[in-house]
Amino acid sequence: MSLLSHELEKAAESSNKIAYSFDNREGTFQQVNAHANNVAQNLTNAGLKKGDHFVMIMGNSVEFIEVLYGIWKMGGIVIPINPTYTKNEIRYILQNANVKCVLTIPQVLPIIAELQEEVPSIKHVYAMNEEAFSRLLKVGTGQFSPVSMDKDETAVILYTSGTTGKPKGAMLTHENLYRNAVATGNALDVDESDIVIVALPMFHIFALTVCVNMPIVKRTKMVIMRQFSPKDFLRLIEEHKVTFFGGVPTMYNFIYHYLKENPKTFSTITHCASGGASLPVAILENFQKDFNITIQEGYGISEGAGVVTLNPRHGTIKAGTVGYAIEGIETRIVNDNGEDVGVGEVGELICRGPNIFKGYYQMPEETKTTLRDGWLYTGDLARKDEDGYITIVDRKKDLIIVGGYNVYPREVEEVLYTHDLVIEAGVMGEADENYGQKVIAYIVTKENISEENILAYCKQHLAPYKVPAKIYFRTALPKTSSGKILKKNLGNDESQEG
Repeated sequence: MSLLSHELEKAAESSNKIAYSFDNREGTFQQVNAHANNVAQNLTNAGLKKGDHFVMIMGNSVEFIEVLYGIWKMGGIVIPINPTYTKNEIRYILQNANVKCVLTIPQVLPIIAELQEEVPSIKHVYAMNEEAFSRLLKVGTGQFSPVSMDKDETAVILYTSGTTGKPKGAMLTHENLYRNAVATGNALDVDESDIVIVALPMFHIFALTVCVNMPIVKRTKMVIMRQFSPKDFLRLIEEHKVTFFGGVPTMYNFIYHYLKENPKTFSTITHCASGGASLPVAILENFQKDFNITIQEGYGISEGAGVVTLNPRHGTIKAGTVGYAIEGIETRIVNDNGEDVGVGEVGELICRGPNIFKGYYQMPEETKTTLRDGWLYTGDLARKDEDGYITIVDRKKDLIIVGGYNVYPREVEEVLYTHDLVIEAGVMGEADENYGQKVIAYIVTKENISEENILAYCKQHLAPYKVPAKIYFRTALPKTSSGKILKKNLGNDESQEG
């Protein structure tokens, strides 16, 4: 049995312990475990087996958790996908991942139906809110004998875009997820008395670790939001006496400004965690000053199972830093030769521990580049002070983070290059008051075309958060002597806006 499935079964032994509140209904850990067992049994009865790949395209819900753990119980490997992905983005993952079964929200079902002919490996499709999906969870005895699982077997494959533009499937093991959930819960000092609000999207590694797996390990009640809005967020906190929140800086920014205009009590929250992007020091200080709430800023990466470092709850929080390594994890700051740099010097952040992934699915060369002698080379520039606190100086070289989501310029550039009239394209990030960063594109075209036309094209091929906020038209793009587009100079030329 997988380590996390075992934790759910242990939690289910407390028959009356409430596991979640969702859509005005509550359920116990025992009920969640019974539904997960039904999922495991029914998928097994359908001919699916240990090692098969299951794509989950589902929004936040208790069903997400029950399906996730059900697949783990029968030995399947889960591939979560953002429901806002376009057909092309979904197609790549389905083809690359050798998917046998898709579980999806109804809105995405037409896309899956179209892609089934192109992806013959898909044998089963279940759509939420349909009868077959309901039977999957509710028909059965609520009992299942989990298959034997080694801790080093793959639990999830998380597709994260690489600098090549092709998404890479990071393979995380059952031990990776379990150990990171335990260590994170300990660092956050969360226990059974806490109530966690789930506002982050569950398909994201941050939420999967902090808002799903950690509460199950710690027997903590989850208040699940379908999607985040400051008004509903604050209402649920008040109704359920929520004590802990994990979110991205964008959320904290929205919450802060909403509370300034709509003063409400925030008294039950005892502590918060922030990740996904750098948290502006002003937000951290404003929450402490205005609401007496401590935000533990941390750093995580998909290949590290979600959380690598964290500021301590009971100790010194250093504003602007992401704290220090949580238990079981080692961190180093190294130069280009892999040698440690001095205290306060900038280098690449690398880490190792039981949280480090086993490699990229079917990408051995990329795996060798990222995993070296057991160390994960994050590609993030950072420095470490004398107390071990880490400051992220810059994210991966050209990475843009929009509301906590990673956007690699190459992904957007490749879409722009497929437009008939685009000759050259360069994409970069700019600061944004609400989302941290926004995507900006600079293009050279064969003939005049409107900005609206280019944006409409992008919206057909990219998830909403990847679509440029602005298009600038150029007669030429700045380049190095070797002909490479010089991105740092993109904004220097006078723009010709469409």
